[in-house]
Amino acid sequence: MKIALAQLNYHVANFEFNTEKIINAIKEAKEQQAELVVFSELSVCGYPPYDFLERKEFVESCENAINEIAGHCNGIAAVVGAPSINPETKGKNLFNSAYFLAEGTIKAITHKTLLPNYDVFDEYRYFEPNSVFDLVEYNGKKIAVTVCEDLWDEQPVANSFARSKLYTKSPMEELMNLSPDIVVNIAASPFSYSQVVIRRQIVQKKAKKYGIPIFYVNQVGANTDLVFDGNSMVVNSRGEITEQLKGFEEDLKVVDSEKVEKAEPLKLEEPDKIKNIQDALVLGVKDYFAKMGFKKATLGLSGGIDSAVTVVIAVMALGAENVRVLLLPSKYSSDHSIKDAVDLAENLGIQYDIVPIKDIVSAFDKTLEPLFKGLEPDVTEENIQARIRGTLLMALSNKFGHILLNTSNKSEAAVGYGTLYGDMNGGLSVLGDVYKTDVFALARYINREREIIPVNTITKPPSAELRPDQKDSDSLPDYDILDKVLYRYIELEQSPKEIIEAGFDEDVVKRAVRLVNMNEYKRYQTPPIIRVSSKAFGIGRRMPLVAKY
Repeated sequence: MKIALAQLNYHVANFEFNTEKIINAIKEAKEQQAELVVFSELSVCGYPPYDFLERKEFVESCENAINEIAGHCNGIAAVVGAPSINPETKGKNLFNSAYFLAEGTIKAITHKTLLPNYDVFDEYRYFEPNSVFDLVEYNGKKIAVTVCEDLWDEQPVANSFARSKLYTKSPMEELMNLSPDIVVNIAASPFSYSQVVIRRQIVQKKAKKYGIPIFYVNQVGANTDLVFDGNSMVVNSRGEITEQLKGFEEDLKVVDSEKVEKAEPLKLEEPDKIKNIQDALVLGVKDYFAKMGFKKATLGLSGGIDSAVTVVIAVMALGAENVRVLLLPSKYSSDHSIKDAVDLAENLGIQYDIVPIKDIVSAFDKTLEPLFKGLEPDVTEENIQARIRGTLLMALSNKFGHILLNTSNKSEAAVGYGTLYGDMNGGLSVLGDVYKTDVFALARYINREREIIPVNTITKPPSAELRPDQKDSDSLPDYDILDKVLYRYIELEQSPKEIIEAGFDEDVVKRAVRLVNMNEYKRYQTPPIIRVSSKAFGIGRRMPLVAKY
């Protein structure tokens, strides 16, 4: 059987767009003599739809789209993801389903069993878990159609609802008892720099364990904070990858299931973490603007590493003609920082304006002098500078319809090293899930062929330049140490005791953890953060504000 893997970029709730994209892919697959074309999880409505699933008209639009798509499935079948209505009066109203369309109609519907409820996932909020297992027979093949986690059945999927409530065997074990010829898995697996390898290994492991080829189709594209990297694949019964689609791009490939077992396995290199992070951030920015209907971005270019990497990502995503920056030097800004910012803007060919804030800061100081009489300057005056910059950037954003990009990195966001309503402003946080050490790595990667970011920006000690001779290291541990502590506490969810026992200084660990915990209120007020790690700030990490830590 010739099977087409259709790896597409969907837009949540844009049914006309998604339906047209799916129908065009069906036509393309048919032209290539495919007998079956496979799309990703919830492809009809886009993933994740969240509480749209609770709206009757949204579900009706899904049904209408499925029927329209089915009308184009003549001489070819399709597996398409969409919600379906639970006919029972008990349980949730919907299933997360895979529709098998052929001969102009719906031939079968398979429901998802394992509903993930960890990190960014909350599927049991909307869906009823499946409890019935069956195969789809088409063109002489018995096909096990599965939805995402039903193939995995691994930690942390073991925490999914229904793991112990509805069955004693895994979905794969149930299906293997029916002796399928192939497994088709439709997925919406978000990118993280660790997930690419884990996902590949799990699909290979399942194919080898059950001795069956697997056709795995993942979504590509970004929806707000989540980025989907694609990397759909075909794995033979020995667990060898024989086909892999592009990463971070739409792709369609037709594979003959009869030739999978004899095909030469691919020699895949280990994923390049920094390259993948860059590709994910570029796609995240590009799709955020395109799907929101915006074209132009602005940000404050300081001469520092964070704003430098952010503006390069923005230019890669949107084009130099769609990026405008402000240089907002204060009396503490060094001449080399201003020069570095100008050099970078000119290297990229973007519009920039220099707006000194010295006089504005002096006006604030004079206005506040009666209120602050007798008190020494402190972080209050530093924050005023950041908030003046934030106000000017938002003024540019409002006047010209640009979206302000936030430039704060994950290390700063973790410990609260940022000013609310100042440098934490923005419509989208580009580096909010990238630790400072990886920001430096990104800068070096950007400069791998020629100098785009001035070398001085990369080599000079990081500084907010809000007071004389200020350096980040005055207030924070060195990033090489801090980031390792933060990674263990945030991503690995280790306790302070465990981190200390791993060899880290006790005072550094306790201080870092305290800063993370006490600054949760700031992170509640930040823009959406493009997720590139296994545990980003935002919907995947829900912590109370008023807890006693």
